[in-house]
Amino acid sequence: MGFGTILKNGTKTISAVENAISSGYRLIDSAEAYGNEVDVGDGIQRGVIENRLDRSDIFVTSKVWNDHHGYRKTIQAFETSLAKLRVGYLDLYLIHWPANKKWHKDWRELNDSTWLALEDLYRAGEVRAIGVSNFSKEQLAALIEDNDIKPMVNQLEYHPGFAQKEAAKYSQDNDVLVEAWRPFGGPDSGILNNPVITQLADKYGCSPSQVVLRWLLQQKILPLARSSNPEHMLDNLDIFDFELDRDDMLQISTLPSDDGTHFDPETYHS
Repeated sequence: MGFGTILKNGTKTISAVENAISSGYRLIDSAEAYGNEVDVGDGIQRGVIENRLDRSDIFVTSKVWNDHHGYRKTIQAFETSLAKLRVGYLDLYLIHWPANKKWHKDWRELNDSTWLALEDLYRAGEVRAIGVSNFSKEQLAALIEDNDIKPMVNQLEYHPGFAQKEAAKYSQDNDVLVEAWRPFGGPDSGILNNPVITQLADKYGCSPSQVVLRWLLQQKILPLARSSNPEHMLDNLDIFDFELDRDDMLQISTLPSDDGTHFDPETYHS
């Protein structure tokens, strides 16, 4: 289970990350685009000290943003993120969004030049693992075909009502771990109030969020849950003592599109 850090800047982010580590989270997912890497770094430092942990106990992710695509800009963006986070090295570095056909005639070459920077950072030991975020099946296939090192992670928006099944299946078939951002949908999605989800929560004696997170885990997808509420943090971690049966998994997987905002890797302005 990972902890997402799309949070407000300042003391709220610092406290949330510190509380997440104290609650038991060890994967902290950050990004240049969130604009709060300094605060996330402060929260990590406090959490490590408070819980008497080593740096190696925490798995830290960051991502290069769209206006830093290309080899040189990506290297510079990585160095800036590392300086802000102050964690010595990154466990995982991702291309946040792919260049796509709609906005870039040279989308494939641009993704390759960005990926080459990640490969060099990986070979140099600056990053322990490298991957992508929001890559469609076609975009990921092109990257794998063109380069020496295959992405180790593809982080996708993936939740009931918007499951990017084709991209996820292709990733898993190629031994690329799928992580799910926005596992509960956007602020207007209503997933956690969906009657199917609430009825299953009653059936299993758990919360709606636990149902959704368990649904992801049973698909071998790693969820990135986000909360500033310590009780919700603990609740989201408490999902390893039950299992959804096959029919209930299917019910969730076939829910109609939710009312949230969905981001398409083939059209998103990157």
